[in-house]
Amino acid sequence: MKNKEELKKKLSPVQYEVTQNNGTEPPFRNEYWNEFKEGIYVDVISGEALFSSKDKYDAGCGWPSFTKPIDESEIEEKEDRSHFMVRTEVRSKSADSHLGHVFDDGPGPAKLRYCINSAALRFIPYEKLEEEGYGKYKKLF
Repeated sequence: MKNKEELKKKLSPVQYEVTQNNGTEPPFRNEYWNEFKEGIYVDVISGEALFSSKDKYDAGCGWPSFTKPIDESEIEEKEDRSHFMVRTEVRSKSADSHLGHVFDDGPGPAKLRYCINSAALRFIPYEKLEEEGYGKYKKLF
């Protein structure tokens, strides 16, 4: 993992605030809340594949929402007692960065809603999966 100074150079201020300081970007004013093209969402720091557009849905909350991760082993969950609430924080296992939170009010059998900050993600469109080194994820579509 990169040190904090390297990350400050690599990431935008909002990406750094979200991933390193457990920040939250504004709802409805972030890059991917309304993105519904086919592709995958990878960790902005490690590049690990985290979520697929096949599992993305409009939860009406203003942040990208997913029913499940591509690979649960890339996600770490921790209790978050900030802001006078008890929530489940979602972190990137590879980069140990804050991604967002998971709630039990989602659709489908698991009823999960992974509410993720766009600033913690990079979107790879389906047509660029091969050239970006994510060709093995084409089978998801």
